[in-house]
Amino acid sequence: MPVKRLIIKGKVQGVYFRARAKEFADNAGITGWVRNTVDGCVEALASGSAEQLELFIHWCRRGPQRAVVDEITIMDEPETRFDGFRILR
Repeated sequence: MPVKRLIIKGKVQGVYFRARAKEFADNAGITGWVRNTVDGCVEALASGSAEQLELFIHWCRRGPQRAVVDEITIMDEPETRFDGFRILR
C-alpha cells in the first residue's frame, strides 16, 4: 500500500489535531502514526489505498475545528507495515 509523509504547518498544536487525525484514520482504515514536531508542526506517516490517503490528506488540509492549516508538504515514502494508527509522543 502507498505511504505518505505529511508535514502540516499552521495553528496545529493544542487544537486536538493528533487525536482527531487518529479518529479519522481509524474510521478510514488508514494505518501509521501522527506526532507533534519541535518546530510547532504536525507530522504524519499514513499508509492506505490511494483513495484512503486522498481522503486523509483532504481532512488534514482542514484539520479539526480550531486548527488553522497554512501549508502541507506531502512526500512519498517506502511501503511500511503498521499495526493500526498511533499517536507518538
